[in-house]
Amino acid sequence: MKNSRYLIVGGGMTADSAARGIRKVDTSGSITMICEERDPPYDRPPLSKSLWKDKPFETIWRDTATLNVEVLRGRKVVTLNAAKKTVTDDAGNIYGYEKLLLATGGSPRLLPDADAQVIYFRNADDYRKLRALSERGKDFVVIGGGFIGSEVAAALAMNGKRVTMVFPSYGIGSRVYPPDLMTFLNSYYEEKGVTLLASETVKSVRKLDGKMVVTTGSGRELTADGVVAGLGILPNTALAEQAGLDINNGIIVDELLRTSDPDIYAAGDVANFHSAALDKRMRVEHEDNANVMGEMAGRNMAGQTDIYSHQPYFYTDLFELGYEAVGVLDSSLDTVEDWQETFHKGVIYYLRDGYVRGVLLWNTWGQVAAATQLIAEKAQHTRESLKGRISD
Repeated sequence: MKNSRYLIVGGGMTADSAARGIRKVDTSGSITMICEERDPPYDRPPLSKSLWKDKPFETIWRDTATLNVEVLRGRKVVTLNAAKKTVTDDAGNIYGYEKLLLATGGSPRLLPDADAQVIYFRNADDYRKLRALSERGKDFVVIGGGFIGSEVAAALAMNGKRVTMVFPSYGIGSRVYPPDLMTFLNSYYEEKGVTLLASETVKSVRKLDGKMVVTTGSGRELTADGVVAGLGILPNTALAEQAGLDINNGIIVDELLRTSDPDIYAAGDVANFHSAALDKRMRVEHEDNANVMGEMAGRNMAGQTDIYSHQPYFYTDLFELGYEAVGVLDSSLDTVEDWQETFHKGVIYYLRDGYVRGVLLWNTWGQVAAATQLIAEKAQHTRESLKGRISD
């Protein structure tokens, strides 16, 4: 059995950030990272963003090895024994720990009747597969109209591919954007050459004569060189459940990012934390949360007692448009739209009972701190009080 002072299950951005947090406090304690992927830790956002705009692939690597961390790749942890403070991988190897971090992330939601060659765009291997297909194919179907679906569709279209998007809602990002902005995005994507099949489901995906055939719920058949699905993720909580940790839409953590077992921490996509600014529990699947929460978990594992009060931000690129955002973006909330240039530059505020719960900075940059502060103030606002409140 191999023993480590710090054991990290997971090999993504959260895991790398945790190792960096540990090293800020403990420069010599042994760290072992067990990673199911065969790649070392890397930045994920470029996979659907900058790598399609000619940024070199090698820029994604995080150089975790420079932290004196043993990274065990291509291994999956299948058992967690909290009482014995051990985990076991799929090859039967046992690892002991003093402090454990579960940075297990999430697994993509799968289509119920689909060929195995559907790309559930999530990791570097998925990027490699899609990039290879795009170099020899011309037609692609993207299933899903959320963050990943809209980014991948834009990336492929910008690289000269014919793209068809299929999604069950009536518009791109319908759960996030106000109706008028969603309607604009539909038109914007169509102007960029993307075909939209809104209010449409996918019945099956099959490979036939070297092509992928997507059959929709209405019976339409789409032939493509590649099919990408971005349907969201489910948090990987199996190990936590096995160990008897508290679970509810992820692994429940306290303000120090500890689970219900004080020697086990959780961070990143899988962690359900309390947002002080929003006064609610939430789980966030974005880069900023992975980086900041991961580092704080690492510091606390190494003896610090820092409280996680950070309000994560997130961002996206959609052709020439893009945004940064903080808090809850939910199109069912009341919204105040403050446009400097309609649908091309402005700020959208999301309110519940007059309190700002989220801020969308549409092509408005460098204002994340101001948006975060506005939410944290917990003051009631009107449409008039928010007009011109934030601008770049």
